[in-house]
Amino acid sequence: MRQLVFLLLSLLLLREPAAAQSLSDADKSAFESIITRQIDAFRADDGNAAYAYAAPMIQRIFPTPESFMNMVRGKYQPVYRPQNYTFGKAGFSASGRPIQRVTILGPDGLTYEAIYTFEQQPDGTWQINGCALVRAPDLGA
Repeated sequence: MRQLVFLLLSLLLLREPAAAQSLSDADKSAFESIITRQIDAFRADDGNAAYAYAAPMIQRIFPTPESFMNMVRGKYQPVYRPQNYTFGKAGFSASGRPIQRVTILGPDGLTYEAIYTFEQQPDGTWQINGCALVRAPDLGA
């Protein structure tokens, strides 16, 4: 059994990790631009514009801009109405999906981390394929 565990660990360590992949500066810039434009659309209550940045899978789950905006208003208030936000690192998730981290000060005054996943479309453009939102730990004393 130990040999099997050792073999599996060795294989995992030898394979190229997803983090070894790289994103171009243009990709990183596109992620920031897309997120900024979608947040601007949320702030303006422009459902059509916000919905346009969602990848096809998201649009299948939420088939209209109205259903998409209702979900965002209900579950993603920090993204829907941020007081401010700053971009963190772009890279890859453990599963190899391109991600962009964003630190958000929500409307409630609390800090959140949003981890956006992106999907490249057949025409080479990027769209948002998901957003995981977690409450950031308090760093104060």
